[in-house]
Amino acid sequence: MSSRALRRLKGKQRGQEALDLGDLVPGEGPEPEEQAADVEEEEVEPDEAVLQSVKSSIRKAKKNKKNLSNIYELICDAENEAEKATTDEDTVKPEEQNGDESKEKSDSGETEKRDAQPETGAAKSGDKTSKKKKKKKKKKNTTGDKQEGAGDDIDALLETIEQSNGLTLQSEGCGGSDNRPVLYVEHRNLNPETELKRYFGARAVLGDQRPRQRQRQFHRSTWMTIPKNTWPRFSRPGISMTLLESRDGLQYFTFEHSRDYQQIQFKFLDSVESMDPNNIVALLQMNPYHIDSLLQLSDVCRIQEDQEMARDLIERALYSFECAFHPVCSLTSGTSRLDYLRPENRAFYLAGYKHMMFLERRGCPRTALEYCRLILSLDPDSDPLCMLLLIDFLSLRSREYNFLLRLYQDWEVHRNLSQLPNFAFSVALSHFHLSQEDQTESEERERLKHKADLLLQDALIMFPGVLMPLLDLCTVQPDAAVSSHDFFGPRSQLGQTPALAELVSLYVGRTHTLWREGGVLLWLEECVKEVLRRVDAKDPLVEDCQNKRKQRYQSAPLNIHRHVILSEIKEATSTLPLEVTTQAVMGFDPLPPLDSVVSYTRPERQSLGASNESTLSLFFRSLLPNFNLQGEPMPQDDLEVAQAGRELNQEVNRLMVAMRDMLANIQFQEPPREDNPDRDEGEWD
Repeated sequence: MSSRALRRLKGKQRGQEALDLGDLVPGEGPEPEEQAADVEEEEVEPDEAVLQSVKSSIRKAKKNKKNLSNIYELICDAENEAEKATTDEDTVKPEEQNGDESKEKSDSGETEKRDAQPETGAAKSGDKTSKKKKKKKKKKNTTGDKQEGAGDDIDALLETIEQSNGLTLQSEGCGGSDNRPVLYVEHRNLNPETELKRYFGARAVLGDQRPRQRQRQFHRSTWMTIPKNTWPRFSRPGISMTLLESRDGLQYFTFEHSRDYQQIQFKFLDSVESMDPNNIVALLQMNPYHIDSLLQLSDVCRIQEDQEMARDLIERALYSFECAFHPVCSLTSGTSRLDYLRPENRAFYLAGYKHMMFLERRGCPRTALEYCRLILSLDPDSDPLCMLLLIDFLSLRSREYNFLLRLYQDWEVHRNLSQLPNFAFSVALSHFHLSQEDQTESEERERLKHKADLLLQDALIMFPGVLMPLLDLCTVQPDAAVSSHDFFGPRSQLGQTPALAELVSLYVGRTHTLWREGGVLLWLEECVKEVLRRVDAKDPLVEDCQNKRKQRYQSAPLNIHRHVILSEIKEATSTLPLEVTTQAVMGFDPLPPLDSVVSYTRPERQSLGASNESTLSLFFRSLLPNFNLQGEPMPQDDLEVAQAGRELNQEVNRLMVAMRDMLANIQFQEPPREDNPDRDEGEWD
């Protein structure tokens, strides 16, 4: 509240006397005749000025969205206290009630002459006060003790309003995040420039650009991406978002394609089948904001090591999506849901994931973590891209240890996160890093260090196959006592199920760089020695974890395979099962769900006899078991033959994969050299 409003509430306005608390009563105003006369006055009366000031502060508080509830409640309490103080002040003492009746008659006479003769604001205030006192005589309410301190109550209330307002603003900026949902997303953290400015400064990030040049004039302001001058002129490509339903405080949305966009989608599928990237480029020239074309061409550019163009295409896809958002859809609240079973929604997941990986490689792990939260909040129950296998790595990279621990504590009960290798090791590593911070007190540091030791020991006992590959990638030679022990030796890796081996390889290949620090390796060495001591002592936890590994991790779900394919970590992709590696994987829709909700289907393509295919193309197509030149329906016997041919092709593909693995593992040894270099090569023994 401004100082001017404070002066007006305290009665220190120029040309005004000290305000009487009786004037603060909103419900007891002057008679209609007095109101008609007061409207013609040049200055506003003191009691009306106070009420207008309080009402204006209420309006300002309503405009402040961050502190709406707190400030509004405080002001309402201030008004209630003011009304109460007014009632106490208006209840006059017995000495004043037994005053001269002539004085009351004179006061009432002056009140009657009010309409005829204009008076000053102070005189009118006195007249109104005397008239209110005359009305209050009938109530006989005496409050002698509260009357003296009523004047100080207003000052105390005003100071309370200002102090609480400042504290509320401070808590919103500093410590208010504890009350937010664990997957709360902040708009400013979606912009990588926010993180880069924190690292290098605004001048290094923005350069010599002027403020007017930084803010380009675009019709739509977005949070995820900033449109660039090099982009084509934006026109709605035919994507829209619809609110399906709202239940339990959640809003379920879906993207929809118009008829024109569906035709473009069919052309895109034809371009993909042609295996020629130039066809996709030609399609993008006609439709520069087609989502799947942007995603597919981005993969082509990334394979060709054109990272800048690949990132630019992903940002253009996100911009097209954000321009189609529903007005009710909120990225920050964590209550908006998108069903991955609908093909129209999958492109948004994939665009967000690829943009997140570009940000992580660019050196913006905090921004990447915010996108990881966003993608996970869209469907936290199903988690179609398995973001839980990545969120711990980004939290450690961005040093958001408290967030990782909070997520672990909130979701451990219903998601059983401790049974994932990445969470078992990353939570222990978070406790260790918190214990090494300088601002941590000594007692808290010892507690965190002790808890980190226990968590890492439990993780090593539960997942012993992590240690040796981790030390190998960290280029650390293990101790002979460790490498020769049966618990951490080759037997621990060979005894893993394929699903567990896939999770372990994914974690080790992704986070081995976080374990290369000197202090972390020393801590790991201490915990490994303690684990070996517990194993030799026949700790019951060792046998319990062994039984859990045998019963669980039998087969990995489809979302884990999808995550491994998108991660492109070679240690993990080599562990994928054959049923995944033998099928075609498209970059715009890797491993689609088996129970997809299809809103429209692609029309069947009929091959005519007079086709434009070359003779060589027809010859290769004729080698396929389901070849039909005339495009006529195949009989049942031919369909069975075609099915058998497809199965044969799968077997051949599996055989080729096995042969490639065998050839990759062959090691050629050079023949031993003889010790006598002077011996004649032509001699025979």
